[in-house]
Amino acid sequence: MAVSTPSAAPATPARPESPPSGHDEGHPDRPRVTELRLSAFAVHRRVVIRLGPLTLLTGPSGCGKTSALRAYEALARLGGGAELGTVFPDPVACVPERARPDAQRRRGFRIGCTADGPEGPVRLDVAVQAEPELRIVGERLTADGVVLLETALRDPGRRAVQAAWHTAGSAPVTRAPLPDDRLGTALLPLRVAGKTDGQRRVLAAAEQMVVALRSVYACDPRPERMRAPVPTGSGRLLGGCDNLADVLWRTRAECGRRHAQFVAAVRAGCAGPVADVAAEPVAGGAVRALLDRGDGIRTGLDRLGDGELRYLALALVLFTGPGVLEVDPAGEVPAALQTLTVLADGLDRGLDASQREELLRVAVRMCDRGHIRLVGAVGEGTWAPGAEGTEGVTVVHLKP
Repeated sequence: MAVSTPSAAPATPARPESPPSGHDEGHPDRPRVTELRLSAFAVHRRVVIRLGPLTLLTGPSGCGKTSALRAYEALARLGGGAELGTVFPDPVACVPERARPDAQRRRGFRIGCTADGPEGPVRLDVAVQAEPELRIVGERLTADGVVLLETALRDPGRRAVQAAWHTAGSAPVTRAPLPDDRLGTALLPLRVAGKTDGQRRVLAAAEQMVVALRSVYACDPRPERMRAPVPTGSGRLLGGCDNLADVLWRTRAECGRRHAQFVAAVRAGCAGPVADVAAEPVAGGAVRALLDRGDGIRTGLDRLGDGELRYLALALVLFTGPGVLEVDPAGEVPAALQTLTVLADGLDRGLDASQREELLRVAVRMCDRGHIRLVGAVGEGTWAPGAEGTEGVTVVHLKP
């Protein structure tokens, strides 16, 4: 069969990788994803990506930077309980191009990750069948070499997988069917009673994985959508930053200290003097964002270049948090125990050298605080390898 049940053995990296940077010696209080595994996904085979507080994916066009971020986001959405079909609207595009179907015409892909936290490193590996129909055909959750949850497709005619989870009671495992269109790890808190030490271990590991995955914000600012006034709404920043003016209308008054830091960053990355970044109401109940030049001149965002707008939006993302960004954090877990992970495709797109350097400084400073992590895809330029010497930055070089 083209899609096999995930193996608990560590995947072998197919390409040279940078060592983890900034990883705690002990187990962190805040669960976070420290490794992404692309066993067979799009252009990737047997690839392991180590993730630090700030990780830059670099390499030439076609090396799979965007697909790596897509796999991470997919795991995050599955961890939040999303259905498989909504996470992978075009699953065939995720199948490695040269993957051959088996005798039943089945093809698929395999992805996984490791989440570190109070329970130590917990591994999740998922096998997905893309053809002839989309379904999860295998899942494995492990910690310290112990298989805590394992699922497998036993009967292709049923829309379910057979699951077995660690019990360590009168019976070593508990078996029950689970849906084949949702991640079993995300369903365990609803299925496991937690009466034995083994069950409590399963619950703790599953919850650590889910918390590590849930708070993910995929971001790719679109300058062409940021220039016009926007209606006031929730004040939560969309992934394309279309509603940046609405968010500034809200955040400018919420935290003066954080806003002052944001203005200082904008001042360093935008041309001309910048005394403030504000929003003002316009006709029709909308708001527009502008730069206050401090001398009576107020420059609307419609006059800024693409690079300035992307820089401004990315800086705003780094200075805010789950309460402002359009994310779905684990509401049952205190914010102090969660880490927001920003996935930024084309992190350096349109930015000049000074903007890249300043944005990297901001990102290092914010990621060093521990409540935010960043995984960004950047071009093949020489600046990313130069960041390898920066404390807290992990640079992963991908090759086609």
